[in-house]
Amino acid sequence: MEVNPNSQQSTATPTTPNTLGNVQRPGEYLRHIRLNQKRELADVSKALSLPVKTLEALEKDDYKSLPEATFIKGYYRTYAKFLDVDASTIIQRFDEIYANDTGLLPNHALKDSPIKIMGKLQGSNSDRNKKWLKRAAYLVGALVLLALVVMGIQKWSAKHRQAAQPAAGQQTNTEVLSVDQNASTASGDELVLKFARPTSVNIVDSTGKVLASGRQADSLDLKGVSPFQIRLDDAEAVASLSLNNEVISLSPYTVNGKADFRLSR
Repeated sequence: MEVNPNSQQSTATPTTPNTLGNVQRPGEYLRHIRLNQKRELADVSKALSLPVKTLEALEKDDYKSLPEATFIKGYYRTYAKFLDVDASTIIQRFDEIYANDTGLLPNHALKDSPIKIMGKLQGSNSDRNKKWLKRAAYLVGALVLLALVVMGIQKWSAKHRQAAQPAAGQQTNTEVLSVDQNASTASGDELVLKFARPTSVNIVDSTGKVLASGRQADSLDLKGVSPFQIRLDDAEAVASLSLNNEVISLSPYTVNGKADFRLSR
């Protein structure tokens, strides 16, 4: 057990001072209180979770061995509360002597113990880290979603392009069979078709000769022997049809947009 060297030996039970003396320092006062309460420094260190060296520096008022003034005030409050004494006069006396001891100005007092504040700071850092992790996760999720949307649009566009390509390709695969003009006779008939858009046609003359078959987009100039058997999948796609230079109307032969009829001179 420690013995206060400044205390007088007496057989009477020591009394605990209520306030700081006029010249007494904060650490000296707290040490006096602790000794009067017969508390060991190691027990105080364990109860307050403060190192023994820190408590020794507080009791010696060795401020140069301690952190900044804000934390020292917090230590004093925690120590005073543990010893059940008023901390306000201790902090007031500390402000008066701190500048003389260190050459620095004391900061404003903290409302809570620095132990609690340090815990809050650690919690704040943890919360900030969690917030940044959440933000990063949201950003990654948004990027993944955006990538999926772009991929979906690209697949949809590619699918429609592929669906449109065969129709365009069919125009180049037109199968047109026409009568050899060198083999045609003077008594043959001339059939001319002009198209506004591609459509499938099938034209056969009276001899059974197939003059045109398949999808056609260009004009046709055919010769054969009438009557002609004509089938048009899209009658409106034919801009004009003439037989021996006589324009023929397709309206009488069109049913549901298609035309299938015999044409003779």
